[in-house]
Amino acid sequence: MVLMAQSVHERIRASARVQSQDGLVTITFHAMATTCRVSVPATRDAQAFLAEAMRWVADFEARYSRFIPESLISRINQNAGKNWVEVDEETDRIFALCQELFAFTRGCFDPTALPLIQLWNWKEKKVPAGADIQRARQFVGWRKVQRRKGAIFLPEGMSVDLGGVGKEYAVDRVAQLGLQRGFSAVLVDFGQDVCGRGVPPGKPAWHIGLEDAKNPGKCWAGVAVQDRAVACSGDYFRYFIADGRRYGHIVDPRTGYPVDNGCRSVAVIAPVCTLAGALTTTAFILGPQEGLRLIESYPNAEGCITTEQGRVTTRRFYEYVVS
Repeated sequence: MVLMAQSVHERIRASARVQSQDGLVTITFHAMATTCRVSVPATRDAQAFLAEAMRWVADFEARYSRFIPESLISRINQNAGKNWVEVDEETDRIFALCQELFAFTRGCFDPTALPLIQLWNWKEKKVPAGADIQRARQFVGWRKVQRRKGAIFLPEGMSVDLGGVGKEYAVDRVAQLGLQRGFSAVLVDFGQDVCGRGVPPGKPAWHIGLEDAKNPGKCWAGVAVQDRAVACSGDYFRYFIADGRRYGHIVDPRTGYPVDNGCRSVAVIAPVCTLAGALTTTAFILGPQEGLRLIESYPNAEGCITTEQGRVTTRRFYEYVVS
């Protein structure tokens, strides 16, 4: 475990770059399969904190990535149907959060959906057999997971994956860590999951660009936020077409099939990134009308859903949009 964590630290540290601009110091590195950025005001403690934040992320990836055989998540999956696995207090909190999000999203967010996700290979552009999908569905369902304080047990054949909540949780924790270290402002951006606390030096808010699903690589708008998180998700990068039907990479765990309701992307502004991320995925799965109703049901959350026909938003979403 120690050697594995050291390897993750070395890989992430080798990718790190630090720069200063407009009164901010920013560290950029590659972790959790995405580009990560953390910015704080340029004080004498800035670089020390940024190095600490990067170490925290490296520890988090080493502990919770399902792609690392020695990680805690891999150990939990390897013991499915065999043994209870002891977990620490933070892992308990993460699994409690999974429980809350599963209930809140009506099962659209399900950390046990991995058997279904692994059936779909968007590189080979092949649709799994219906019988295989139905078989995999037998091993999906958060309600089947057994938990007690400090331990978790998965039934045989099941597995957990924090891909739908881990990165967002890490964003919130690093932002919180910055405030605890005394910084008046912190911006954390882990692959389009963003949290801005305070305001940047000399400006009234953090400005976050929203990528255009119809023109990837370009922004269709920007939003100004203070003490808010912004999360975006979509299927416009990873998809394939077979027999005239489009298959995106966002799978509905309730059916086992990729979502096919006309949605292309969802952006949500919410108090914390874990909530914003869960709302984006859930709204995408539910579709434009029901998805917007879900976003509007949560206090202080606003969202925009891009469909093939255009964009639909919650009532106050454009209050955040800047030209």
